[in-house]
Amino acid sequence: MIKIDVISDVICPWCFLGKRRLDKAIAMVPEFPVEVAFRPFFLDPSIPPTGLSRDEYMKAKFGSRDLKALHKPLEEAGARDGVPYAFDKITRTPNTLNAHRLIRWALQAGKQPAVVEALFCAYWRDGLDVGAIDVLAGIASTCGMDGQEVQRLLALPTDAKEVMEEVEKAYELGVQGVPTFILNQRYGVSGAQEAEALADVIRQVAAKG
Repeated sequence: MIKIDVISDVICPWCFLGKRRLDKAIAMVPEFPVEVAFRPFFLDPSIPPTGLSRDEYMKAKFGSRDLKALHKPLEEAGARDGVPYAFDKITRTPNTLNAHRLIRWALQAGKQPAVVEALFCAYWRDGLDVGAIDVLAGIASTCGMDGQEVQRLLALPTDAKEVMEEVEKAYELGVQGVPTFILNQRYGVSGAQEAEALADVIRQVAAKG
């Protein structure tokens, strides 16, 4: 069994692309059993708990740069890999602590693949605020979790400390950008690599045992 820890953030567009490419890579090497777990990271730890207006956030980060030109490489890559970016629908840039808490609980419940996919689609395809408790509870329910219990837990500080500790661990490992893929806790791959490249890494790690 090859274990892949994916360090990522829901509001990172390259992380969505990286997830889709990892899915393809795993399908390319069915002879190797793979177990994937998503781990937390904050693309921008300065985002306040209530989030920010998307327009304000993008202007503060990129100034007067042409955002359509900035998004074009992502849109082109997304078209090739089936990532449904809809940048024009996004109105908020949320703080993702609560989303990471949900992802943590989804792993414990055996629902993480569905929840991570739903979170990425909710934000990048549907423009939903994935920092909002009601949105997260709805996603949990749709993916087979107890939405009411998730809503109750999100109103409390449950597991917030543990998520922050995992983020700190990523920093200690030297992770500076996401997505980062760590295979068998020993081999790291940074960036949204092409599916073929990720499949090759899986083969190489399997060969090393």
